[in-house]
Amino acid sequence: MSPEHTDTLLQELNLADRELPRFIAVEGNIGVGKTTLAKKLAATFNYDTLLELPEDNPFLERFYRDAKSAALPTQLHFLLQRSQQIQALRQDDLFKPVRVSDFLIEKDQLFAEVTLDADELALYREVYHHLTLQAPKPDLVIYLQAPLNVLQERIRNRGIAAEKSISNDYLALLNEAYTNFFHYYDGAPLLIVNSEDIDIVDRPDDYRQLVEYMLTINSGRHYYNPGI
Repeated sequence: MSPEHTDTLLQELNLADRELPRFIAVEGNIGVGKTTLAKKLAATFNYDTLLELPEDNPFLERFYRDAKSAALPTQLHFLLQRSQQIQALRQDDLFKPVRVSDFLIEKDQLFAEVTLDADELALYREVYHHLTLQAPKPDLVIYLQAPLNVLQERIRNRGIAAEKSISNDYLALLNEAYTNFFHYYDGAPLLIVNSEDIDIVDRPDDYRQLVEYMLTINSGRHYYNPGI
């Protein structure tokens, strides 16, 4: 997003009398657009980002080709990576930073439960409980939803080689796991977004309307279903 467009959007939103969420977490399935939204929000509000780094995980491509053999090292690598990111974040808390993240640390166990067998999951949980994972509580969580055909199309369009092997079955399992996770989630104000018909990259009004709705939320659970 260009500085000129950001300035125009901020003027349209009239933020002078609004209390902005200082820490926003964006979540959702693979390909749903959480990193894209996190980066755009950070640009709009001049926030720092706290992003997953899948490209740094040496096991991920192997996992997408053969989940059974590579699930445990893949999950442990992500867990340790996120632990390090959170430790760095806590050290910066003296300055009370404002940030947008494209993950919740709590969702790490969601992926582990989907991908690991019983023995692997027991080992993963032992490692998890020995780490210090006291992440700051978000002021707002945005959960992006989309059906499988939309996820697959977005995955194809972004053209990441390692993701070519992702199956519909795996995406369906994750969709179900995310639905169950957020059905019970009450750790922060929650905005559940039907992103099927939203294009925040090429349709600026889609993004502006989503941000306007987002800024009305300071508690509870909310649903954003454009076009319905």
